[in-house]
Amino acid sequence: MTLALRYAVRSDVGLLREGNEDSAYAGPRLLAVADGMGGHAAGEVASAVAISVLTDLDEDLPASELLNALAEAVTRANHILHDMVTADPSIGGMGTTLTAMLWSGTRVALCHIGDSRAYLLSGGELTQITHDHTLVQSLVDDGRISPDEAATHPQRSLLLRALDGSNDVEPDLSLREAQVGDRYLLCSDGLSGVVSEPTLHRTLATVAEPDDAVRQLVNLAIDGGGPDNITCIVADVVDSATAVRPPSQVSVLAGAALNGAGHPPMRADSAAGRSHVLTQTAPQAAIVIAHDDPVPRTASGAVALDGAEPDAHVRRRLPIVKSLLALLLIVIIGAGYAGWRYTQAQYYLGEDAGHVAIFRGINQNLAGLKLSSVYQQTQIPLAAVPFTDQELIRSSFSAGSLGHAQSILGRIRGDYQACTNAYAALAAWQAKMQAYTTKLNAYEKKHHTTAAVKSKTGKVIATPPAKPAGARPTIPAGCPAPSAASGTGAAP
Repeated sequence: MTLALRYAVRSDVGLLREGNEDSAYAGPRLLAVADGMGGHAAGEVASAVAISVLTDLDEDLPASELLNALAEAVTRANHILHDMVTADPSIGGMGTTLTAMLWSGTRVALCHIGDSRAYLLSGGELTQITHDHTLVQSLVDDGRISPDEAATHPQRSLLLRALDGSNDVEPDLSLREAQVGDRYLLCSDGLSGVVSEPTLHRTLATVAEPDDAVRQLVNLAIDGGGPDNITCIVADVVDSATAVRPPSQVSVLAGAALNGAGHPPMRADSAAGRSHVLTQTAPQAAIVIAHDDPVPRTASGAVALDGAEPDAHVRRRLPIVKSLLALLLIVIIGAGYAGWRYTQAQYYLGEDAGHVAIFRGINQNLAGLKLSSVYQQTQIPLAAVPFTDQELIRSSFSAGSLGHAQSILGRIRGDYQACTNAYAALAAWQAKMQAYTTKLNAYEKKHHTTAAVKSKTGKVIATPPAKPAGARPTIPAGCPAPSAASGTGAAP
């Protein structure tokens, strides 16, 4: 029995995005989906780079080499993104998710980083076989929020891991056994974040043809509002010798990767396009420097002398060597300055002396030198903000631009103030209830009842104290204990 794939791929920009930052590839031995991030001319480049590097793996590899081949390809793509950002810091912050499957016989290797997903429909059961690398998923794993709360959490798209060229990438790698009849779905969160898992299950289980399935899945996401790019691959595992319909043979690109026929789509007038041009420099013609050199030379330019070169020729070479060394020093200094300029254009949220702060730079050290400094201090105690915000701050989340960092800080300040106000309202309510209880106890002690006291003629001569109006104030989910809620949060 020889296993093969029958697949279809589809990518749609959705209803709210201006461009498609997703990329996908489906081939006889390789399936891959990448969801770019970073905005116009950046996210689409990152996803296309990841896919274009992986397409080289769509060949017959031994099963023992599958995982290493995927890991090396991901590392290579990460290095390319790093070099592109170094050449053009204006595209810093771009990145991509990646979910890929590579086949050899009955063995299939799975590579995953980010929040794109892979599902397996087998024996009528649908299983998610990837684990989201998001802040919200980590909160679910820790039992802090439920899966239902995660689906509507405001930070559900915040990635903890991505392919962005800034750090060594650590994808999840695993090896599986494929069986005839299995159906796989690879998709970006433009599908899984909009269409529920029961609906995915029903569609995959009832729509026989992969091409019809991907079309229907994309339409479902669009019917759900289409807030993001939508990309999906549906692949059926078949026996090539007995399959009613032949397995797929043609490799297919979709989304941003399609713009460059498997290479990163670049616009010459974009920052990403210019950085790509810088990394694609053609070989330069040799530069010949003419000197009044009486020493005879061969046609190749070699000195036509036996033994050592004359002192005069050595002296003439020294200025050239010095010039080259000076040029090398300038390049090194220039690269260092460019790197420093890049770090100074980055901002992240972190902790400073127990308080929330915006840092300028990147949260790394180089040869003992810290590459960031406090840009904006606040009086917001880190221990007093909701737990989800604490996770965000402690992860030193890179916000990219200053405006984005300040926007996130404003939301965190609002969350902190909501917790503070809620505890203040609760304290006031408890104080009123305590005063009411004290008065009611005194009334009961005096009159031996908590009801109104009437005379023999029915006249009311004493009434119990009135219970304070209003229900007990509720505390927003995730707020820490009131002992942590100190400070005003009023400072910028």
